[in-house]
Amino acid sequence: MNISVIIPAAGSSRRFGSDKLGQDLGGRALLLRTVELFTKRDEVRSIVVAAPPDSFEEFRDRYGAPLGFHGVQLVPGGRRERWETVQAALAAVPDDATHIAIHDAARPAAPPELLDRVFEAARRFAAVVPAVAIQATVKRVGAEAESAVEEDPIADLILGEAASEHRATARRVEATIDRTGLVAVQTPQVFAAALLRRAYAAAPLEGATDDAQVVERLGEPVHVVEGDGRNVKVTTPADLELVRAILRLPAPTERPVHKRF
Repeated sequence: MNISVIIPAAGSSRRFGSDKLGQDLGGRALLLRTVELFTKRDEVRSIVVAAPPDSFEEFRDRYGAPLGFHGVQLVPGGRRERWETVQAALAAVPDDATHIAIHDAARPAAPPELLDRVFEAARRFAAVVPAVAIQATVKRVGAEAESAVEEDPIADLILGEAASEHRATARRVEATIDRTGLVAVQTPQVFAAALLRRAYAAAPLEGATDDAQVVERLGEPVHVVEGDGRNVKVTTPADLELVRAILRLPAPTERPVHKRF
């Protein structure tokens, strides 16, 4: 196998609240930890990181040297949707790649045995994704949020918008979903290179939330292998703490005052 790995890193980290890819994980940025999952894999021959296009120079100044050390190619990604970023990165994938893997930039804790399973399955199947069974009860709720406490006109008058900002809200349950056969999909997702290129050239792309969906829209089968609960995607600060615990890395400590400058 000759695998080229695409790591979409063009997101804004809006839900995290700051630059999550630059967060410290044992003295290295989260993004570099993710890249390093693949640098020692014999099957991986090239890695492409797709960066935010509007701050590409800043991104390159920050990460270019360590990424270049690993032979990573850095390209501008998309501005709106994830599929735009992957589409931009596809142009940088070498022509001799037999397979293309796409892995979330914010999943730095994918264990080696998970990569073993996905890559081995990709030798037989043209589209492979890891996933874990959904254990929790799943409910569909309405879009409209209602106040969970009684209205207080006096408090509203005194506090104004501040009163509504801190007021609990609730949404009504519309249905409980049968979770039989439901799985939560992870990355890396691995595809035969020719199939993924064909899917991105021919399938509808709007609204696709992962690359497997693009292939599905082409009418091609996608196979699922067992994922791993440790393969956490960092979306919130709480996720970052969980990843640190999984990797057994301490939280960074503030440098002493006399060493700050």
